[in-house]
Amino acid sequence: MDFIFMLTRQDRTVADCLEVMELIAPAKLRHVGFKDVGVAPDVLKHLNDRIRASGAVTYMEVVSTTPEAALNSARIAVDLGIDRLLGGTDVEGIQAIIKGSNTAYYPFCGFPSGHPTKLGGRPDQVEAHCRRFIEKGCAGTDLLAYRATAADPIELVKAARRGLGAGNHLIVAGSVGNAKQIGDLKRAGANAFTIGSAAFDGSYAPNMGHLLSQLAAIQADCDKAG
Repeated sequence: MDFIFMLTRQDRTVADCLEVMELIAPAKLRHVGFKDVGVAPDVLKHLNDRIRASGAVTYMEVVSTTPEAALNSARIAVDLGIDRLLGGTDVEGIQAIIKGSNTAYYPFCGFPSGHPTKLGGRPDQVEAHCRRFIEKGCAGTDLLAYRATAADPIELVKAARRGLGAGNHLIVAGSVGNAKQIGDLKRAGANAFTIGSAAFDGSYAPNMGHLLSQLAAIQADCDKAG
C-alpha cells in the first residue's frame, strides 16, 4: 500500500508548500500531492515540478465545489502535467479534458459535498459508482471513507474494492490519522491513502515534534501494513 503525502491542511494546499518540499526532501517520499485550492496556479506549477524532480509521483485532488470550477481544475492538471488527478464527479467532462494527456483519473465515488468535503452514500451506491468508473475507463477511484456521514468507512472501502475489481486502484483520502486506520484500510482492499493535516499538526505521532518525524512514523506504519 502507498502513502501519499498531501501538502494540505483543512483541504487546502498550504501557502508555504514550496518551502515544505525543500524541508521534506530527506524523507524521499514516493507519492506527493496537493489540492486545487489554496495557492495560485503558477505556484502549483512550481510545486508540481519540484515534486517530479524529487522522483515522486504527483497528485492533485479536486475539491472545487462548483461543476465549472472542477472542470477548470482538470484543465490546470493537464497544463501542469499531473500524473494522477483525484476527485471531481463529472467523469465524462473531466475525461474529455484530460484525453490525450498522461494524467490518470480517479473520480470521487459516493456523494461528496461541501468544503472541507463530507461523503454521503451507502456501500451499494459506492460499489455501483466504482463499476461505472471502470466501464468508462477511469484508473480507479478516490474514496473519502473517513469523511462518511452515514456509513461505516471500512464497509465503504470493501464496497469500492468490489466495484473496482482486483486490478484497479483504490485511493482513500481524508481524515486518515493513525496506524489502526492504515491497517484496516489495507485489509479492506485499499491500494493507497492520503495524509496531510495529521502530519502538519503533529497529531499522527503526538510525541514527535518535527514534520520529518511525522512522515517517518506514517511511512513505518504503512510498511508494516504491507
